[in-house]
Amino acid sequence: MQNNQHRAAVCGKPIGHSLSPVIHNAGFAAAGLTGWDYTAFECAETELSDLVASLGPEWAGLSLTMPLKEAGLRLAAEASATASAAGAANTLLRRPDGAWRADNTDVAGMVRVLRQAGLDFRTPRISVLGGGGTARAALVAAAELGAEAVTLVTRRPAARDQLAPVADQLGLRLVGHDWPDAVAAFDADAVISTVPKGAADHLAGAIAWRPGTVLFDALYDPWPTPLAADALAHGNPVVSGLDLLLAQALGQFEQFTGVHPAPEAAMRAALAAVAGKS
Repeated sequence: MQNNQHRAAVCGKPIGHSLSPVIHNAGFAAAGLTGWDYTAFECAETELSDLVASLGPEWAGLSLTMPLKEAGLRLAAEASATASAAGAANTLLRRPDGAWRADNTDVAGMVRVLRQAGLDFRTPRISVLGGGGTARAALVAAAELGAEAVTLVTRRPAARDQLAPVADQLGLRLVGHDWPDAVAAFDADAVISTVPKGAADHLAGAIAWRPGTVLFDALYDPWPTPLAADALAHGNPVVSGLDLLLAQALGQFEQFTGVHPAPEAAMRAALAAVAGKS
């Protein structure tokens, strides 16, 4: 591989909003990797296989966002235990033999940001709002954090049924709640909200926040969400989707480049600048 031919990209559809190029290119610059470039590809699920097959040896890896995470896992020749447990890959890494290895750095990112926010219990009580792919990753993160049970709140009972085998494989006991009972799930050490924009807004003002309960709201635009603002108003630690975006990117950067640790300060500063944060 030539010095000026090291490439990586984020793939998804839509992709124009992605902040990943800003984060990774800032990391390349801070690490002195002048031959590296990170870009973005708009790619539908049906197009991913052809895109990956077209990439030359200069491509170190890909970051995958919606709707490609499950497809990325299927096309990889090898998968990490984390990606297999999550049923999704947000990272594809080119192996020396040219095949691709799937990983999921979202899980490690969740663990990282929750611990940084103060979740340091040996067996934390964790609640998850939502039943999609991010909720599945949250179950894996909960298991890695030492949880024995997870309260899962979904708008559709069928979503809980779909996640039950995942919990079983992880050794987690699922406690299901219907959406009208979501407020009860906040009696926990950490609440991970994975629901779409606006879905949890009605909970703001209805929660009796416990001191120290960490809220991780996977959204970041607009920010703060009403739920996050309510938690902050009560003095509770809050983690945003931007925090996760950075945390999962650090893991990807290290795998793409072999640079350990990733230049977190520079990558964080670049993300904060483009996101309008101070």
